[in-house]
Amino acid sequence: MTKRHGYALLAAIIAVIVGLSTAIYVGVAADDGSAGTSALGRAGAPRDPAAPASAGIWVGSWSASPAGAEPGTEAFGMAGRSVRNLVHTSVGGTSARITLSNLYGRTALTVTHASIAVALASDTAAASADTMRRLTFGGSTTVVVPAGQQVLSDAVRIVIPQGGDVLVTTYSPTPSGPVTYHPHARQISYVAEGDLTEEVTGTGYTEQTPFWRYLTALDVLSNESDGTVVAFGDSLTDGITSTQNANHRWTDVLSERLRSAIRSGQDLPRYSVVNEGISGNQVLASGPGRPADNQSGLSRFSRDALARTNVKVVVIDLGVNDILRNPRLADPDKILDGLRTLVRAAHSHGIKVIGATLMPFQGHRGYTPAREAVRQQINAEIRSGRIYDAVVDFDKALRDPYNPRRLRSDYDSGDHLHPTDRGFEKMAQAFDLNEFKGSAPAQL
Repeated sequence: MTKRHGYALLAAIIAVIVGLSTAIYVGVAADDGSAGTSALGRAGAPRDPAAPASAGIWVGSWSASPAGAEPGTEAFGMAGRSVRNLVHTSVGGTSARITLSNLYGRTALTVTHASIAVALASDTAAASADTMRRLTFGGSTTVVVPAGQQVLSDAVRIVIPQGGDVLVTTYSPTPSGPVTYHPHARQISYVAEGDLTEEVTGTGYTEQTPFWRYLTALDVLSNESDGTVVAFGDSLTDGITSTQNANHRWTDVLSERLRSAIRSGQDLPRYSVVNEGISGNQVLASGPGRPADNQSGLSRFSRDALARTNVKVVVIDLGVNDILRNPRLADPDKILDGLRTLVRAAHSHGIKVIGATLMPFQGHRGYTPAREAVRQQINAEIRSGRIYDAVVDFDKALRDPYNPRRLRSDYDSGDHLHPTDRGFEKMAQAFDLNEFKGSAPAQL
């Protein structure tokens, strides 16, 4: 071989190596950065070969925490019935995937048929016919979710609208109870006898329900969002007193605020907002049972906040129930230590944390001056900047200026603890949207 031919061969080999390296780099750079998942349900997912190769990243568009075992479903679960959950999206996308949970089941949950479709309206089980899609799990229409675990579906091509309503339907032919559910959905969903998973008219869905069953997350492949904001809290985040079917929780309003600000040209991160509130939730204490109903914030933070898809910011609004539900006077230092533990966990994942001050509750049956003093002590520490990366002052936004121990009357739903729709809107308005910029501190 001549020297000239040797150089030519060497150049050809180098070109092949560069080409392969570039292909590998492009493949890695196109990833959304989320980890893979098992039946235990980390929020990221293996790539689905049927998913589109379009631009965009996976983000959370809707979520709800598994909160407990549905009473009356211990023996048979929802066997022989189609469960059609209706959920409201934060952002849209070109593909979707769902998470199903059997956290509170005592036996395996077998789902033989599941579907996703865009709803015709916010108050109907009817689907837009051309959007009906069959869901698969590892390429199969049937999935078995072991007791205590969750599973992520394959991605499916479907155009999910921003701020729209989506139907996710599951059918299980065999008994598997109790049902894992979220009781305070503030959204009507539907149930039908038999396998009507891909029925589009909705006429077979004669039973209405105020619960979300099995479904705990809807992710979308989005071109309009760069990450997810997780709202982590109690009934104030759950929106327990907001108008049913109206999407007036503060998280819904915040999502719309962010979208509107970006449309108007403001320099803000394009984030979706998902709701991980559970009514009655506490920082420190869980409910009874194994696994515990209403798991404490410390127990569920990893699953419900850190393991959601492409999380950039967590908003924490917890602590009021630790004060109100403690049979003795709550220790503010223990509550604050619990909040600091949540923040450290978020920082270990590079996630920024915005924390909320605790709103007033004078007039509520649990109010005492001593409990008010605990609330004030916690709020003082939150405002000091020694707990969170940034603070949203819900207390200042909603308190009565003439009696700061009470909610302002037009923000009070009547129980002197939970807001009206107007109060939830005020909570969303209390955020400085610029605080969503940036990330967790470099020094962890």
